[in-house]
Amino acid sequence: MRGRGPTPGGDKELTDTSREATGRDQGGTPADEPAAGGTQVKVVIPDDHSMVSLLGSGDELLHVIEGSFDADIHVRGNEITITGTAAETAVVAELFEEMTALLGGGAELTPAVVERIIPMLRRKSGVRPAEVLSLDILSSRGRTIRPKTLNQKRYVDAIDAHTIVFCIGPAGTGKTYLAMAKAVKALQAKEVNRIILTRPAVEAGERLGFLPGTLYEKIDPYLRPLYDALHDMIDPESIPRLMAAGTIEVAPLAYMRGRTLNDSFIILDEAQNTSAEQMKMFLTRLGFGSRMVVTGDITQVDLPVGQASGLRLVQDILEGVEDIQFARLTSHDVVRHRLVGDIVNAYAAYEARTGGAVAGPVRDGAIRGRAPVRDGRANARGPRKRAQ
Repeated sequence: MRGRGPTPGGDKELTDTSREATGRDQGGTPADEPAAGGTQVKVVIPDDHSMVSLLGSGDELLHVIEGSFDADIHVRGNEITITGTAAETAVVAELFEEMTALLGGGAELTPAVVERIIPMLRRKSGVRPAEVLSLDILSSRGRTIRPKTLNQKRYVDAIDAHTIVFCIGPAGTGKTYLAMAKAVKALQAKEVNRIILTRPAVEAGERLGFLPGTLYEKIDPYLRPLYDALHDMIDPESIPRLMAAGTIEVAPLAYMRGRTLNDSFIILDEAQNTSAEQMKMFLTRLGFGSRMVVTGDITQVDLPVGQASGLRLVQDILEGVEDIQFARLTSHDVVRHRLVGDIVNAYAAYEARTGGAVAGPVRDGAIRGRAPVRDGRANARGPRKRAQ
């Protein structure tokens, strides 16, 4: 903010944005060219709207906008004057419109929300960010789950429109979380009779060895992320009751063989760790009245070296089949810490430079390219000494 005068009228709720004719016409065409050669646009907020809600406490949202654009933004009362290049001023004016629309719909504006709107506007996808960020999937325990990027909205829409949806994308893009929210919503709406959550029990590059306890205690660590998502969306006290009744089932992928799953919402998580045979087995469990969502990150495969990922292969097999949709998310859709997106991009750049994927996990203490050494004895290709 290059300067801000007093805000008249106090705190009021925002519902709409209008512009002065000297700043920009209704068609969005810049109408005022300052002497400096730049474009000036004026956005006028009606008097009965709250500038504090629009700009944030201590102008924190305005600071985010200023840091993202090469434009001068001056606020005086309920008038925002934007000066800069035609392209920059147009996007900033659209940004204030989208922020106003979100506030009018009851959404809360935060720096993270503003940072998600800006790239959507810059990419000119043809979809209003307010439509993306105001789509309610599930309201539970005092919070509302919504898509946070355009690709996430397309993913959610694909679940509504298709029987089987594959969602492929890097870590932190909400693949499993959004699928879980759609499953809980379908169960609450009585569109399905049960939710089935499954994932392959594959270690992420480690051999955990013998695990004590019952069978369920042994497999519980692999399924824990699914339980965590459930606790965010369903009253924790009701989860044991729903699981005991079979309304919600969390099980390893191996337990799916031989079953026919009717009237169910089925989610296969971490599908990049399925073999081609496991993927075929899982998909053919589909019964009447059921929907399937398969999620995974093909850049993080934990299968033994040389074993093909079923998720990678299935793209070539099922792409284009009617009522099956592939949704793809990218680093732009990461909704965890900002660094997660930067890490994903850095690994992609490294693989592009080196011409190959980052080496998978080393197993059995082996050095890649060399046969493993077992139990501290000779190389597997050489003779073993008999214990004395």
